[in-house]
Amino acid sequence: MYESLQQLDALNINFNRTGNWLLMIFMAVVMYGVALGLKPQFFRGVFNRPRGMFIGLICQWIVLPLVTFLLCVIFNSYIPPMVAMGMILVASCPGGAVSNFMTSYGKGNAELSVLMSTITTLGAPIFTPINYAIWGGLYTKYMDAAAGEVLRTLQVPPMQIALTVIVIIGIPVLLGYITVKLAPKAAEKLKEIMRYASILIFLSVAGMMISQNMMLFREYIGFIFIIVFIHNLVGFGIGYTASTIGKVPVKDRRAVTLETGIQNSGLGLILLFNTGIFPPEIAKGGMVFVTAWWGVWHIISGLLLGTAFRFSAFDTTGLSKFLHRDK
Repeated sequence: MYESLQQLDALNINFNRTGNWLLMIFMAVVMYGVALGLKPQFFRGVFNRPRGMFIGLICQWIVLPLVTFLLCVIFNSYIPPMVAMGMILVASCPGGAVSNFMTSYGKGNAELSVLMSTITTLGAPIFTPINYAIWGGLYTKYMDAAAGEVLRTLQVPPMQIALTVIVIIGIPVLLGYITVKLAPKAAEKLKEIMRYASILIFLSVAGMMISQNMMLFREYIGFIFIIVFIHNLVGFGIGYTASTIGKVPVKDRRAVTLETGIQNSGLGLILLFNTGIFPPEIAKGGMVFVTAWWGVWHIISGLLLGTAFRFSAFDTTGLSKFLHRDK
């Protein structure tokens, strides 16, 4: 496994910048659908009961990067340095806007999810470089010095943050609010249509991302799938466990779970292909491949978990009873 994954470093991974702009437009459309179900008074509720948001931010900014580093240490004999650094990069990125839809679809606290995504995105210029430097530095120092060539000082583009917050979150939420105020009946019908349209959009985006590197996915996806699956599952587990211990309401727990397990891997790819940070000769395939597959997999896993939340009571009855059976 180690040797097979190491071969990725010699390969070129295609990254379509036009596709990135298209993805932003898709996400803005999806976010508009989410906004049709948001209630302004619930935003006030999040600030009046900030425990869920506090737990979520701690999970996102501190716990997930730390646990990711520990995973890289535990599986060091299976994971080559560039794949490990890709995992650390993804864990250092803010929560993805995909989680907003997944939370709304999974009957979680969508308002909490939107606020967390906004805060972690605005904090990305600070927390993404710090986490990558700390945990990437520790990995380079104690596990594999070869990772040092990609241990670069990250500079998160302010324009990218502005575009994410304004185009993907701000404008769609404002338009959704206006639609609900001016045409509440039409908004209610449109909300249902947008829910199914959003699922189709996400599936199409996943297919588009795979098609850009179909041959590479066919050859190497097996091992990368296992790594990203475990990493993503751990992310969901961190959010769920922390919010359960913190005794937050069920809807808040769903939001924290999805927000922690869904990362803005698109920002990771933008950083990797920024030649001012990573010159082309050191933008290693292992880092790029794991980051790109994260972008595909968190859509699939988010839909699966959101569907489980939406149509099942496993996290409100059976699982909760199991966790508290000794009480």
